[in-house]
Amino acid sequence: MDTLNMEHALGEYLPVLIFLILSLVIGCLFVFVNFIVARHNPDVVKNSAYECGFEQFGDARMKFDVRFYLVTLLFIIFDLEVVFLFPWAITFGSLGLLGYLSMMSFLGVLTIGFIYEWRKGALEWQ
Repeated sequence: MDTLNMEHALGEYLPVLIFLILSLVIGCLFVFVNFIVARHNPDVVKNSAYECGFEQFGDARMKFDVRFYLVTLLFIIFDLEVVFLFPWAITFGSLGLLGYLSMMSFLGVLTIGFIYEWRKGALEWQ
């Protein structure tokens, strides 16, 4: 009886497996056809390094100001905060008081961190 249920469960995933194999074949086919059909005539302009449409104006390994990294970290932190807020908001009705208090403590820690960064001047560019 167990093997019958296993075969039924695997049969339900068969369309997903077919879709994955078909998408892999189509993707590889597009890359292969592009490699065969495309012209291969690189010149100096095509092979030159550029940054957002402009020619390179400095060394790629130059040092950045530390504030750039702080702003980046703040963006990542608040981006992750939103990722945690969506499932919480969807299941808010069934979580109860403990779910509410845990999310408020999470938001409180993030708010304290943001205020700390703001007071230390990490967001000032001058």
